[in-house]
This record gives sequence, structure tokens and C-alpha cells, in this order.
Amino acid sequence: MNNKLFITSTGTEIGKTMVTATLAYQLRAAGHRVKAIKPIISGIPSNGDIVEDMAGTDTAAILDSLDQSLSSDTVNAVSPLRYTAPLAPAMAAKLEGKKLDYNEVIHICHRALKYDGVTLIEGVGGSFVPLTEDKLVVDWIKELELASIVVAGSYLGTISHTIATIEAMRNRSLSKISIIISESASNYNSNGNGHPDIEETAKQIQYHTNIKPVILPRITGDRPWRSAPNILSLLSIQ
Repeated sequence: MNNKLFITSTGTEIGKTMVTATLAYQLRAAGHRVKAIKPIISGIPSNGDIVEDMAGTDTAAILDSLDQSLSSDTVNAVSPLRYTAPLAPAMAAKLEGKKLDYNEVIHICHRALKYDGVTLIEGVGGSFVPLTEDKLVVDWIKELELASIVVAGSYLGTISHTIATIEAMRNRSLSKISIIISESASNYNSNGNGHPDIEETAKQIQYHTNIKPVILPRITGDRPWRSAPNILSLLSIQ
């Protein structure tokens, strides 16, 4: 079992945090010790009350999956680098007159990877989102030398996006990759047509990437990671 993993995706708002929280919750239920972090998060208001600002965020979901409450200490432990604008880190930091410190990101992750148990590191946006002027999320994954889970949607177009992401990651010498298809929120695309069959989508992605995806159906309601089907097979990275 791979016990140090990076969760990335083909784009933003695809379902990375659902996968991270589901893995954390299911691992803990199976008796494993788990640390999960999302070091960088953007689109966070700054009203002076960290608990209020972080309610309902990806960070809050991860903390819930770890059975931890929202507080300044827990938020800073999971997501120490926070930006207000809902943009790529390089752009969000620039708007605030800052520059993301890539070395700090790596240091935060190395510290988490020393944890005696399973460590899950969730990225920001897709695999090729810019962190700084010369670093992308894929560079972050490579430097940490971690196996990765790529989360894709089930919408029309996801086959192309997923194949392109996997090929580009392999071209960066990243080979330990799993794929999870997180069923997209709407049953219909922008043209009013139904999304493609998710099983057939998975078959096409497998054929063109030689990676068999795991399918995570859409789950509605509060704390969906607590009722998701078992996805621990993702820990055996292909």
C-alpha cells in the first residue's frame, strides 16, 4: 500500500477534496493513522474570524474527515497558505502583493511526510496550474517524488482532458498514477444534453491511458465523504 500520496486533478472544482476526505475517513475507519493537508487554498475571505472564513471550505471538509474541529490551529496545520482571490496561486498571490514561496510549500510537505502513518497531500487546481512564475503543480508532485491520484470529472470532454493530463504528467517522468472519475455535479452539460455514460467514459480513459479508473458516484447531502463507496483500492497505485 502506498501510504504517501498526492491528490491532483484535471482542473478545478472536479472533486479533489471529496477524494481526499473520503480516503482520510475510510482509512481512519480501517484503523490507520492519517494526516491530510491542503497547503495552498485560494478563494478564502479574510474577515478577521478564521473559523467563520473557513466554514464550508475544502479545508473544513478535510478537517471533518479527520474528526477535527475548525480552529486557528487546525486550519493553519492543514492549509497554512491562504489567498482571497479564487485564482491560481501565482495570480492570487500577486493580487495581494505577495509571491508564493515555493520552498516553503516543499518544506511544509516534507514535514507532513515524516508523519508515522498515511499522509495525503492535496494540490490546488489541476496538475498544470502555476504556483509561481516558473513552478507548476506537476513540479511540486515531482519534487516530492510521490505517487499521485488524478481526479477527473464525468462531463463531456473529460476523456480528452484526462488523457492530455496523464500524457503530460508522464512526459514529466511521473509514472505512479491512479485515476478516479468523480461524477460531475449536473446530469446535463451546457447544451442541455446528458453527460456521457460514466462506465463507457471510464473504459475509454483506460484504453487510452492503460490505467483503470475508479468511479466515485455523485453523493449529495451533508458530509458525503462519510457515505461514499470504498475507494481504498486507489492506494495500490498502478
